[in-house]
Amino acid sequence: MGLLSEGNPLSWEETKQLADHVRKHGIEQFINLYHRLKDREGDILKWGDEVEYIIVDFNEEQKRARVALRAQDLLTHLNEKEAADPEGVKSLWRPEYGAYMIEGTPGKPYGGLLAHFNLVEANMRYRREEVSALLKPNEKVMSITNFPRLGSPLFTAPEYLPTPEKELSAARSLYFPDEAIYPGHPRFKTLTRNIRMRRGEKVQIKLKVFKDKNTVLPVEGAPEGEPDVVQLDAMGFGMGCCCLQLTFQACNIEEARTLYDQLTPLCPIMLALTAASPVYRGYLTESDCRWNVISASVDCRTEEERGLKPLKENKFRISKSRYDSIDSYLSEDGEKYNDVPLTYDEAVYNRLREGGIDHLLAQHIAHLFIRDTVSLFSEKVCQNDKEDTDHFENIQSTNWQTMRFKPPPPNSSIGWRVEFRPCEAQITDFENAAIVCFVVLLTRVILSYKLNFLIPISKVDENMQNAQKRDACSAEKFWFRKFSSKNLCGKPNTSVNGKCPEGLECKDNFELLTINEIINGKSGGFEGLVPLINTYLESMEVDADTHCTIQQYLRLIQKRASGELLTTASWIRKEVINHPEYKQDSVVSDKINFDLLTKMTDIQEGRLQETSLLGQGNNSKTKDTIPAAIEKHQCNGNC
Repeated sequence: MGLLSEGNPLSWEETKQLADHVRKHGIEQFINLYHRLKDREGDILKWGDEVEYIIVDFNEEQKRARVALRAQDLLTHLNEKEAADPEGVKSLWRPEYGAYMIEGTPGKPYGGLLAHFNLVEANMRYRREEVSALLKPNEKVMSITNFPRLGSPLFTAPEYLPTPEKELSAARSLYFPDEAIYPGHPRFKTLTRNIRMRRGEKVQIKLKVFKDKNTVLPVEGAPEGEPDVVQLDAMGFGMGCCCLQLTFQACNIEEARTLYDQLTPLCPIMLALTAASPVYRGYLTESDCRWNVISASVDCRTEEERGLKPLKENKFRISKSRYDSIDSYLSEDGEKYNDVPLTYDEAVYNRLREGGIDHLLAQHIAHLFIRDTVSLFSEKVCQNDKEDTDHFENIQSTNWQTMRFKPPPPNSSIGWRVEFRPCEAQITDFENAAIVCFVVLLTRVILSYKLNFLIPISKVDENMQNAQKRDACSAEKFWFRKFSSKNLCGKPNTSVNGKCPEGLECKDNFELLTINEIINGKSGGFEGLVPLINTYLESMEVDADTHCTIQQYLRLIQKRASGELLTTASWIRKEVINHPEYKQDSVVSDKINFDLLTKMTDIQEGRLQETSLLGQGNNSKTKDTIPAAIEKHQCNGNC
């Protein structure tokens, strides 16, 4: 969601004139914040999830499903509980980009007890029920990554037409009406308008169509010379997607930097494993994931910055959108793997170094600050740099990357945090809870065993692109760090972190592995993430309920990785292609969409057990309270 400042948005011309002002004061704010909090120690592990939802209107008579533009009304009611009892609520609700989207989080973060894993799915279920109680009989709240017919004719309820020629239109889209943008806060339309104006043209999102037997080329709206491209032209096509994110509080800044780095190579792995969005604007595409769609949807780079024209008005050639994978590691261990030239503002870097910021963190911040502010409010122009952080957060929160390094807010009990951002939203609370608990357990294993997953940033970038291909989870291979019980020198790896006990630097530390090999292990090679987690759990005191819950979640992860269960994206493709009305033309019609989403609601509400997606016997046993006893146990074969 990012920073939601209150006030009156400035025009793009006014915002543009203040870009250097925001940058200069944002850096001063960060320096002051850093020195106040760099020595902060002793924060305990806290973590939480964010699930974004889409509200869907089902018209049974017409057999049509549309996005329901009801987010503002729903949030008004959902936020009443928080206003009345901010400490006692079980869930928190915030707006998202779409007028049909809402974001839900637990009322309080979870802590370091493994027993907290018993709460995650129950809280997700509570959130869904809380929203459902406010819906009309024909509406459903769905945790789906992308509404398949977003941008198709009349996809909203109530129905609105796009206004591409209207002067005051924020998006100027051929397909996405401004009414589908959340109206309750000016940030969203302001971002839409300013990104388009800074770029100098509408954003261009291009996806290859899935070419079936009867696919008609050119695809409707395809750009000239690219007949097989599904083109999208508005921020809403990306920021109107949903995801599943996690935030972790570290005990200090160094642990936060370690987590930031070590989780980075796992981002493309989790993106492929959670792939859930193969349909865009009513077409099956060759992509399974939302990532590049969102990246292009907020790409405010000018032609000069994209390398299409010589630099004249702009300072830098910028290789990526402001929404993309990270470009540098932050820890000392990661420095040697920063093999991609990093574009950063040298003046900003020098000021940060003068201000006492180390090289790696200074170049990270200076890299973020090559971006201009694209949303500024008149009330926030003048700030106290010793106390305020809005100018820093203005740019920090509009660099949407796979990982986010988050300083503590000023005057807060919250510590140094990292945000894990790649995962796609899944259909059921069970699946989303499984992903959350898996990633949380990985952070515990990484820190406990001092594991080293680092690979060159260039290989992470390569993995990110491969992760989004059709059937990537089963068909692609990914660069991953070599692990073995013995190093290449033949000595036992007593440190368990991939480092030679003799201090030797082994060559060829990276290999191509399948998702199955990364998750479940490779004979004679990497033992697998799930086996590592189970080794960790064996050393812990885990009560029976918690152990069974964790094993249910890990089995789902393992079976998705092995191909025994389908990813959500693969399941959606299968449902579309096998639909009796599918004409082998790549088109997901209103009727196909209606039936697909109806089946998804049956799955999410437990009326249908879809074994190809979820397997057998995965009904949750999670509770709303932590088991009183945390003790050594046996599962008696019931896990």
